[in-house]
Amino acid sequence: MNPSDDDLLSAVSRLVGPGGVLLAADDLARYGREWSGDNVGAPRLVVRPRTVEEVSAIVTFCAGHGVRMTPQGGHTGLVGGALPSPQGDEVVLSLELMNGVREFDQANFSITVEAGCVLEQVRNIAAEKGFVFPLALGSQGSCQIGGAVATNAGGLNVLRYGMMRDLVLGLEAVLPDGGIWRGLKKLRKDNTGYDLKQLLLGSEGTLGIVTAACLKLFPAPTQVETAFLALDSVSDVVSLFDAARRDLSDLLSAFELLTREGLDFSGRPDPLEKPARVYVLLEASASGILDLRSLLHAFLERATERGMIADGVVAASSAQAASFWRIREEIIEAQRRGGRHLRTDVSVPISAIPLFMDKATAAVASVSADATVLSYGHVGDGNLHFNVVPPRGLADAAAIDFLHRCELAIFAVVDAVNGSISAEHGVGRLKREAFLSRLSPVHADILRRIKREFDPAGVMNSGRVLEPLVR
Repeated sequence: MNPSDDDLLSAVSRLVGPGGVLLAADDLARYGREWSGDNVGAPRLVVRPRTVEEVSAIVTFCAGHGVRMTPQGGHTGLVGGALPSPQGDEVVLSLELMNGVREFDQANFSITVEAGCVLEQVRNIAAEKGFVFPLALGSQGSCQIGGAVATNAGGLNVLRYGMMRDLVLGLEAVLPDGGIWRGLKKLRKDNTGYDLKQLLLGSEGTLGIVTAACLKLFPAPTQVETAFLALDSVSDVVSLFDAARRDLSDLLSAFELLTREGLDFSGRPDPLEKPARVYVLLEASASGILDLRSLLHAFLERATERGMIADGVVAASSAQAASFWRIREEIIEAQRRGGRHLRTDVSVPISAIPLFMDKATAAVASVSADATVLSYGHVGDGNLHFNVVPPRGLADAAAIDFLHRCELAIFAVVDAVNGSISAEHGVGRLKREAFLSRLSPVHADILRRIKREFDPAGVMNSGRVLEPLVR
């Protein structure tokens, strides 16, 4: 039987101590809002455990009494996956106090950290010891490792290092019945049956709560070269990427597409003298004994001679390189400051990027010619953020309806090129219906059976990814 708020508070306080529970409205406010500001929820209460044993005790109690739970990290999600429901019937289980480094194994190129560790903190620790943890996100100063695991985060360096799924060696997690799975192995090869960590990776907190992770590290680059390039068309961007993958090989670490509209929207100065239709932000890095700058210049000269590049500049300093990257970051920040807008996170075959861009732009124009399309993304993994700013003057309700119609039109183009409606942000609540409508009956049945096996009571992040289980 679901306990009263007073009984729940009393029971949970005994498990974690009074300092581990938040109930006052002022304290709860930040746990009911995510980074975008568009989506809100209402925590029943917030619990902040300090150990995996406390997480287990909380989950055991809640599961035994039918109390629904929402695991939460750094509030940087964009699909409502870690927000409590607006009905105020879910306990937020925040991992923010579990932020210790359990082990740094230099010889094994690995670090084991708790789920509440902030990504930037992990990257800084690795850098201090001559390593790099390559997951790089705009939200890395806030997002936590547990959330990055649960959502299979991507970011800027997927091209070279892969997504979070490729960076995790082992996990520790609390299952929906309170059991602790201690899978913190440091092995790169372990071919002994089903790989349980891969079920939890990308499960968005629906199958359990990640409490710690063993992560891969890599040698820190000793050379980083960054170029800002102007091109005539998106087709040229794809051709340039093909050439860069061949000529720069695995030294290519980022290959970002920007558009003229995005650069103008960012408010940042154009690094080049003449405006162009599209731009590429290219980064190559190396830690070996080679002349990376000469290699990059030779590649750029060949590409220019072949007519792929109209103009460009290679950063002469780390400060200039940072100014290039700031353009991309400011596109995101400017959208957030500008109010409600459509954020998409689609994935298409790299070869289909030009077609998708043309068709999706036309699809938005068919809804309204006055909308502003801001498209940018990771060419190397086919992940585009094809965003839409509504026409000025629309009331909030009208803007929501307008952006929904734009989303339907864009997703139809995604379907036409055999893409995915979510490349790295996940499904959460906001994309659940669009996701479920695209599943085959066999696929949907498999997912629902996995959910029921892990969480038969339907108490763990209910209604995210899949519809709530009927109890």
